[in-house]
Amino acid sequence: MVTANAHLPIVHFSSLDKLLNLGRANSLWPLTFGLACCAIEMMATGVARFDLDRFGMGVFRPAPKQSDVMIVAGTISKKMAPGIRTLYEQMPHPKWVIALGNCAIAGGPFVFAGQYGIVEGADKIMPVDIYIPGCPPRPEALVEGLLLLEEKLTGSRRWPRVNPE
Repeated sequence: MVTANAHLPIVHFSSLDKLLNLGRANSLWPLTFGLACCAIEMMATGVARFDLDRFGMGVFRPAPKQSDVMIVAGTISKKMAPGIRTLYEQMPHPKWVIALGNCAIAGGPFVFAGQYGIVEGADKIMPVDIYIPGCPPRPEALVEGLLLLEEKLTGSRRWPRVNPE
């Protein structure tokens, strides 16, 4: 079936897209959402020592409808997974997910201990954009992960890496 608008070309506004992505990257609002010990490191990232405000990411929001980045920090139990998925679905588009810590990435040591009530990673219930390993990862690792998300959005990095590898 051919529609009436089938002959119109698709128009891409690359300059507008770049401008919008730059604005999004410089004003990421993470969702305050911690499940276990990695949440303490996530909270430590928000203090003055690490100063997330200089990156435009210092406003941790308490509601999913006001945030665009979900930082899953800690162990996800199977009982908690539907609630996490609901919060993810309530976030407005565009939205991104960061898995913080080994438990959020792959279930951590609980999977190897035979715990049947643990989800083996946040990517089993929603798409994950950035993985930050560690048990628990340091606040500097979360800052680096947020900068990687900014780099993913804009295609460039405004803050140089300290230890290039």
